[in-house]
Amino acid sequence: MASGSQQNVSGFIIQGFSDTPELHISLFVLFLGIYLIILLGNLIIFLVISCNPHLHTPMYIFLQNLSVIDISVPSTVLPNLLHILLTQQNNISFLGCMTQMYVFGSLAASEYFLLTAMAYDRYVAICDPLHYIARMSRKHCAGLITAAFTGGFLDPVGLIVLMSKLSYCASHLINHFFCDFTPLLKLSCSSTFSVELVIYIEGTFLLFNSFLLTLTSYIFIISAILKIQSSEGRQKAFSTCASHLACVITLYGTAFFLYVRPTKSYSLERDKYFSLLYIVLGPVLNPLIYTLKNREFQSSLNKLKRRCISFLFFIS
Repeated sequence: MASGSQQNVSGFIIQGFSDTPELHISLFVLFLGIYLIILLGNLIIFLVISCNPHLHTPMYIFLQNLSVIDISVPSTVLPNLLHILLTQQNNISFLGCMTQMYVFGSLAASEYFLLTAMAYDRYVAICDPLHYIARMSRKHCAGLITAAFTGGFLDPVGLIVLMSKLSYCASHLINHFFCDFTPLLKLSCSSTFSVELVIYIEGTFLLFNSFLLTLTSYIFIISAILKIQSSEGRQKAFSTCASHLACVITLYGTAFFLYVRPTKSYSLERDKYFSLLYIVLGPVLNPLIYTLKNREFQSSLNKLKRRCISFLFFIS
């Protein structure tokens, strides 16, 4: 079977948005603008946290790593999509397609694990503040981040191996804007039962277990917040986890709808646009969610702005 896949297909054609060729230039400008916003917003978060030692706490270190993922996930898809829209060259090699699926799946899985670690951080901060420094030391924080990325990059290995062994002897046209699992399964003329089974098992392990751990953390967090006597104290405690909660709702809401369902109910045309929303919504909103009302971050950002202005004034 492995040799069969190598013999009958050397590459694929990504359809993208070729059903609306008259909109290609407009879509290129739109997606380029979205991509630049993602890069700028998350790069600012990364630089501000890196340049301010006062922000080298677990919450901000987790946020810094989240910004790296929010840059990386769209970067596996959007540059190639922009190239297709601009040049109409929509061919991708077999190896390139498998690589894109692996990198995208790995980064997506790492984000779920990282958000789970962030939920645990907020749980310790609110429910066990006296032991926060000990339980969330730099060593423990680094361990959680390492585990999140290690688990993320190991998670799709088996699935990619199975996908690479399928026979693709039908059309080589992928009705999507990147190499995603389900659209590629539609092209296979061999049995996809084992692949779909792995998708459901990994989806259950990744999505539901991560979601369950996050949900459990927030049950304890909300319970602890409700026990606070003063309304000001409750509001302050909730504000420390509100941004993370908004991020979790955004990510899991789109992920459950997009991936956790039978492939027979998968509409390629409809979900092509929903996949785009899944890829760009979080990376666009997260910088706003985490920084818009964060006074500590805003203060650090203003200091960085003044340093940059002073430096530019000095060199001029």
